[in-house]
Amino acid sequence: MAPLSGEWLDALKDEFHQPYYAKLYKTIMQEYRTRKIFPPADEIFNAFHLTPLSQVKVVILGQDPYHNDGQAQGLCFSVGENVEIPPSLVNIYQELHDDLGCYIPDNGNLETWARQGVLLLNTVLTVRAHQANSHRGIGWEQFTDAAIRVLNGQDRPIVFLLWGRPAQMKKSMLDNPRHLILEAPHPSPLSAYRGFFGCRHFSRTNDFLRENGLEPVDWQIENRRQG
Repeated sequence: MAPLSGEWLDALKDEFHQPYYAKLYKTIMQEYRTRKIFPPADEIFNAFHLTPLSQVKVVILGQDPYHNDGQAQGLCFSVGENVEIPPSLVNIYQELHDDLGCYIPDNGNLETWARQGVLLLNTVLTVRAHQANSHRGIGWEQFTDAAIRVLNGQDRPIVFLLWGRPAQMKKSMLDNPRHLILEAPHPSPLSAYRGFFGCRHFSRTNDFLRENGLEPVDWQIENRRQG
């Protein structure tokens, strides 16, 4: 498990000394030793590695990692470049196209968002292969809640995109008036037509960032596949 470093380590260091985290760490190590777990162990904290605390402008909260082979890479909704784009991300791309005119890219790698200050955080950071939500309740929620509280406490504007009920349950933790909270149904095919399509969260995010003197996010994911 690649350790946290830098700003996030400073912000969350107390969590590593809590009894729940010791238990979580022991459970996770045992799981990786005995089962197929996603993402790869050195990518568990990718969201934190790619988006340092001081650079976070936008937070997208997911639930738990993709659970099929080769998909999860430690960033919510993101997959590797040569992996089929999952249905929820297909719908995110469709909303981006309708909202901002972005073309639909040929891959689902969202690292360029993360490097621009979009924290792509799942509330649970690991999962057993082919068993959605299999690591729910083992301690990750306590850890990521601590990260959300740190973000809420930042004395600068941040946009929180809460898609679907699990993400929206975190809204009670977000009471800093400097932040913008945008809610919509989850982009999954089961719920996207109930209001995710047409939510215009991407343009609304950029409008808010501009109003606060911050650089807007370039939401266009470039085509990457060869041949």
